[in-house]
Amino acid sequence: MKPLQTKLARYTAPQEAKAKGIYPYFTPISSEQNTEVLVNDKKVLMFGSNSYLGLTNHPKIKEAAKAAIDKYGSGCAGSPFLNGTLDIHIQLQDELAEFMGKDGVMLFSAGFQANSGTIPCVTGRNDYMIYDELDHASIMEGKLITFANTLKYKHCNMEDLERVLQRCPIEASKLVVTDGVFSMEGDVAPIDQMVELCNKYQATLMVDEAHGLGVFGREGRGTCDHFNKLPEVEMVMGTFSKSLASIGGFLAADKDTINYMKHNVRPYIFTASIAPANTASVLAALRIMRSEPERKVALWDNTNYAMKCFRDLGFEIGHTKSPIIPLFVRDNDKTFRLTHEIFEEGVFVTPVIAPAVPSEDTLIRFALMATHTHEQIDFAVSKIYKCFKQESVL
Repeated sequence: MKPLQTKLARYTAPQEAKAKGIYPYFTPISSEQNTEVLVNDKKVLMFGSNSYLGLTNHPKIKEAAKAAIDKYGSGCAGSPFLNGTLDIHIQLQDELAEFMGKDGVMLFSAGFQANSGTIPCVTGRNDYMIYDELDHASIMEGKLITFANTLKYKHCNMEDLERVLQRCPIEASKLVVTDGVFSMEGDVAPIDQMVELCNKYQATLMVDEAHGLGVFGREGRGTCDHFNKLPEVEMVMGTFSKSLASIGGFLAADKDTINYMKHNVRPYIFTASIAPANTASVLAALRIMRSEPERKVALWDNTNYAMKCFRDLGFEIGHTKSPIIPLFVRDNDKTFRLTHEIFEEGVFVTPVIAPAVPSEDTLIRFALMATHTHEQIDFAVSKIYKCFKQESVL
């Protein structure tokens, strides 16, 4: 065996978890992504999905995707830079730009690309990229690729952010990047305070709204709008794989930023365009999200109900302020065992262990959809409580 293969063969953590019967990943689902899903012919309640508005099986979205395939085919066979720009892409860009109140939008084939491609594109040598220590992996990937000086501040700590900003020359280009909603702990960045600090120190603010779109703000515009600061946040990133029920991502910004990025972001130039069916799905989902505000109301009703249930039973759920409810376990093996035991009780949840969170902060991630019922939440909470008690976590 060659040295590289020898090194890779030493990685046996998945095999060890499988041997214990607690391996939780790559679970094959054989039904639509709904509040109830089918796994190995077993119906389980889904509380591990990011489909916050419950739109993944909406008939209008399915119809739009089918119609797009009929008109455009299954793919674009090229990047947007060359032959991969369709009129439906332009339509989605225009509607998203209007929705976000920005000059323009560029589309990415994956939300991960939107962050990992944008950050190294707009920052370079002698610039500064400043990030929250718990930012998403896609932001961290951009941080690893950029040639800029990278500086970290403590999670949502504005005193520490100001300390970091004070270290940077006032005339230097500075990009501060944060999640709007942090995807594992469910807490929300103080966007209003961040805007003030960025204005004070002449830094550009970029906010990842992957888990904020559809959840916060007017018509689901996100956390920046929730804090009434959307016009002052220069760069807003979002994904299509959560509330917008498809796959892909976007960046919204001023015309000069979009012009520069369209001609310089390598993953954008060298990756095939988002497929026609996905593009049509996002357009349909965006319009439904705006025209059916009752979905966001139902999501928050479920969120507040579930939070109260967990708190009343003594669960540690941290500082979440979103439909993402972290159930802290603080032990890797127990987190895996609990995920398996909860699934056996008929509830699909997801484990979060290092490196997604520090080893001492492992948790079960419980996520709400607008389409869940209180009865489903009650059932899930009771089964999770039973398993947590059995594992002596509560």
